[in-house]
Amino acid sequence: MKRVWVFVPPRPVVSGGMRVLVQVARQLRAQGALAGVLCWEEPLAEASDLPWQAARSAPLAAGDVLVVPEGWPGALTLGVRAGCRLVVYCQNWAYLFHGLAEGVRWQDLPVEFLAVSQPVAWYIEQVTGKAPAVVRPAIDRSRFHPPAAFPVPHPLRVAFMPRKNKAMAEGVRRIVAERNPHLAWQWIPIHGLDPAGVAEVLRSCPIFLATGFPEGCPLPPLEALACGCLVVGTTGFGGWDYARSVEPEGMLPQGFSLRPVPWGGNGWWVADGDMLGAALALERAAACLEVADACRKVRAAAWETAAAYDADHQAAEVAAWVRGL
Repeated sequence: MKRVWVFVPPRPVVSGGMRVLVQVARQLRAQGALAGVLCWEEPLAEASDLPWQAARSAPLAAGDVLVVPEGWPGALTLGVRAGCRLVVYCQNWAYLFHGLAEGVRWQDLPVEFLAVSQPVAWYIEQVTGKAPAVVRPAIDRSRFHPPAAFPVPHPLRVAFMPRKNKAMAEGVRRIVAERNPHLAWQWIPIHGLDPAGVAEVLRSCPIFLATGFPEGCPLPPLEALACGCLVVGTTGFGGWDYARSVEPEGMLPQGFSLRPVPWGGNGWWVADGDMLGAALALERAAACLEVADACRKVRAAAWETAAAYDADHQAAEVAAWVRGL
C-alpha cells in the first residue's frame, strides 16, 4: 500500500478546509495508509492524535504520495525533491490557481488532483483536462441532528453566517422587511461559535439562509439540513454536489449536469449573489412551514442528504482513492 503524507498549511484560525484535511488524514490512518501529517509551524492542537512531522525534515521517500491543498503549490516542492507522487486536493474551485506563478500551467506539472465534490471535479477536468477522484467532507451527525421538537415559526427565526458574504445577507434581510412589514422575523447570526454552538443555533431556527460563494462543498448548509432547517440561498457552485431544488422551476447551473442522487428537493436554491431571488425563496420557505405535509417532505429529503455525508461514506471514498493509487 502507498504511504500517503498530508500537508496542512498554517492558518491563524482553524478553517473548515483544515478540518477536512484532518478528517482525510484520520481516514488514511484507519486504513493503514497514512505516513504522517506535515506542518510548516505548529501542529493543530485539536488534532494532536495524528502523527505530525515538521515539513522540512520529514522522511518523505520516492514512491510516497504527498497531498497538498489548493493554494499551496510551493509545498509540492517537498515531494518533488523526494520523488513523491504529487496530489493537489482542491476544496474550492475558485482557488485552484492561487499561489501558482503566472505563466505556469497545471498541465505542465507532474501533479494529480483530488476534488472535494463532483462540481469541483468537473471544474478541474474542464480547466486542466485531468479528471480527479472525489473525497467529500463528513459532518458529525451525532452533533448535527434535528431537535426533539421543532421550533414554532412565530416569530420566524432565520439563521445565517455573517462571514459568508455579509452584504448579501443584509440585502436579503432588508428586502424581506420591506415586503413583509406585518411579519415578525428574527435574524440569528452564527459567528464565533464552536461546532456544538453552531448546532444548537441551527436547531433553534426553522430556516437557514445560505449566502456562501464561491464554495467547494459548503458545510454550513449541509449542517443546517442535518438539523432540520429549511435551507434557502446560494450553493457557491460546489453545493450542487448535494443541492436539489424543491421547486421544479428552480435554477440550475449552466453547462453542468447534476449527478444522480436518491434524495429529492432539499432547499430553495438561487444564483450566487441573487438577493431578490433569495428573499423571494425565503418567503416561499416560510410559507412551506405552514403546510405540514410539504414541510415533512422537504425535511425528509434534507436528512437523506445529510446521511450521505457521514464518516462512513467518506471512508469509502478515501479507500476507493487509495486503491486507485
